[in-house]
Amino acid sequence: MSTTVHIFSGTASRYLSQQIADEYGKPLGNEVVEKFSDGEFQPSFEETVRGSDVFIIQSTFAPSDNLMELLLMVDAAKRASAKQVVAVIPYFGFARQDRKDKPRVPIGAKLIANLLTAAGVGRVITMDLHADQIQGFFDVPVDHMYASSIFVPYIKNLNLPNLVMASPDTGGTRRAGAYAKFLNCEIVVCYKQRVKANVIERMVLIGDVKDKDVVLVDDIIDTGGTITKAAQMMMENGARSVRGVCTHPILSGSAVERIAKSPFDEFIITDTIPLRQECEKITVLSTAKLFADVIRRVSNFESISSHFQFTTIL
Repeated sequence: MSTTVHIFSGTASRYLSQQIADEYGKPLGNEVVEKFSDGEFQPSFEETVRGSDVFIIQSTFAPSDNLMELLLMVDAAKRASAKQVVAVIPYFGFARQDRKDKPRVPIGAKLIANLLTAAGVGRVITMDLHADQIQGFFDVPVDHMYASSIFVPYIKNLNLPNLVMASPDTGGTRRAGAYAKFLNCEIVVCYKQRVKANVIERMVLIGDVKDKDVVLVDDIIDTGGTITKAAQMMMENGARSVRGVCTHPILSGSAVERIAKSPFDEFIITDTIPLRQECEKITVLSTAKLFADVIRRVSNFESISSHFQFTTIL
């Protein structure tokens, strides 16, 4: 006997969840979130999930209420006798805290993994974790999707004659190198030194971009300071054009304004996080079809390895 599938959405990701449900061919489940005057809230499923596979879609970007809502929904599903609860987390928040980079700090990504497991998550589906080792923080299966399966075809269709992939910092060299291998092009790297978080002291370019069409690739863009400075440096070094690619567009503060004023011809992002404000330079590519297909394959016990065809070396 086949198991019934229910797809629910947290408040923050309803815009994406509706698209995923449409691609899957099933309406979103009915749930409400009751809010109290002091800010406390309580999710409630308004339909039975007994014996079902429950997929809860929620990105855990700020504020932390989004994470708390996901945890409460998972707990509610388990207490309602769901057969399996799968957390679909397009953007896994706190992923930048994947290690102790100085004394007396938490490993936030591990803590979040523990919380999700304690709440009752039986599986996690996510995209472009800031560090691959975060998969090992979980004691349940993690399906780690890569946005390169969306970005690579798009970049190919641009037909840029002198394509060069670039990383805005040395930490992203491996990622840019993977794209360069798939696209059969060269790679350049920006080396930066920070005074403190989100504040850059100096940046230098490693490689030649003269008369090249540069594509800067990163997984997370927060304030936009690094990548816009890198784009400016590319143009100053003779690049013919420069584009940006980013999986998770946090775009806090004045990041969108920075992109609008930058030399970027185009800034390509996914919808794992909702775009805070419109910008002519920003192109949004949907992840809904990918997530819907993975949900379908997981619920039918089918292989998802075909989704890694662009990412075998990432």
